[in-house]
Amino acid sequence: MYKTKGPDGRLNICGLKIAKLRMAIRPKCSQKAFADKLQLLGLEVTKNTVQCIESGNRFVTDIELKVIAQALGVTADDLLTE
Repeated sequence: MYKTKGPDGRLNICGLKIAKLRMAIRPKCSQKAFADKLQLLGLEVTKNTVQCIESGNRFVTDIELKVIAQALGVTADDLLTE
């Protein structure tokens, strides 16, 4: 059987780190502003998508992970370390 959820029931392991890094951006970066930034990088997401990713209620594809990492100025590996 394949494991699709983490031990905490979340559907991704990067959401909490994404939220932490987004909230550290100055000036303040809301989920809506972050979604807008991701859209400028070619990733079609909404504020609700960002919210679901950060709360662990949505899977994150490798393509999305790469763009999110770019927007946050980190590597994809940085987002995957707990």
